[in-house]
Amino acid sequence: MQPKLIRYVVLGMLVLIAFVVLSNSTFVTVNAGERGVLFKKFAGGLDKENIYGEGFHFVLPWNDLIKYQVRETVKQEEMNIILGEGLTITMDIAIRYRPEANKIGYLHQDFGEDFEEIVVTNSLRSVSREVASKFTPEEVYSTKKEQVRIQIEELMAPLLKTSYLTLVRVDLRDIQLPETYSRAIGAKLEREQDVLRERQESERILIEAQAEADRKLIEANAIREFQEIISEGISDKYLRLKGIEATLELAKSENSKVIIVGSGEDGLPLILGGEK
Repeated sequence: MQPKLIRYVVLGMLVLIAFVVLSNSTFVTVNAGERGVLFKKFAGGLDKENIYGEGFHFVLPWNDLIKYQVRETVKQEEMNIILGEGLTITMDIAIRYRPEANKIGYLHQDFGEDFEEIVVTNSLRSVSREVASKFTPEEVYSTKKEQVRIQIEELMAPLLKTSYLTLVRVDLRDIQLPETYSRAIGAKLEREQDVLRERQESERILIEAQAEADRKLIEANAIREFQEIISEGISDKYLRLKGIEATLELAKSENSKVIIVGSGEDGLPLILGGEK
């Protein structure tokens, strides 16, 4: 092979290698849900202010584009917690958070790519133990579980905020008590439910009894008022007139009778007679 041809071949291989190296290092894709921050080796180090969004970016081969996931992330942690009564329980806690997209430069500078373990996990363990230790096992397990969750959220939110993270929600997914204690709490809750049902039934009976008493009182008052109206509105003359009208109606019947006017009690006509 001629020396000139050899030089061309070698030069071509060098160009090809350089192209492959440069193409892999200078053209970077930031995928959906990601942001990038540039580290300039020869021009001031980490550029915290300029954040690279989704898409295709040109980066000089001696610089590094560090990509961060900025979607909502779920971190689940199982831990043993000593409560106020000295009883140890197992609590499964899930925390939902996301990095602040425009602050990933600061996040990378202060904590690096292991920020989840450094910030999220350690803060969650510390806060959960601090909050849960203020409650009894029964409260954490059932009666004040939501209150425990809210207090953990309230303490976690500012801690994550100062670390360039946004808290979405904290969930208590599973709480396990020692078996004997769990059975005792279950029995107590069942008794409380029975007492509540009995109280509700007693209240229902009282309400029905009161309603019946009110009904009877209204009925009695109505009868009394009716009697008062009758006694005040009907005179002896009115009654005598009605008696005469009734006598006249009887006199119209086909049965034989004898009518003696004014011979009855209170001066009403007296009817004597029988059927045909």
